[in-house]
Amino acid sequence: MVKLLSVLEVLFVLAVVAGVGMWSVPAGLVLAGVLGVVAVERELAGRKAKEVKR
Repeated sequence: MVKLLSVLEVLFVLAVVAGVGMWSVPAGLVLAGVLGVVAVERELAGRKAKEVKR
């Protein structure tokens, strides 16, 4: 179930970035960069939380 939600989240974000990119390419690139940083920070926070629980 968690994998399905992750896949749906990624597809939604790609659709949003593609839509913004069709309107303005620089804005799409900036948005993609910001969302990439947010995704990496979420993943690192999740890994740290798993380490703390051990």
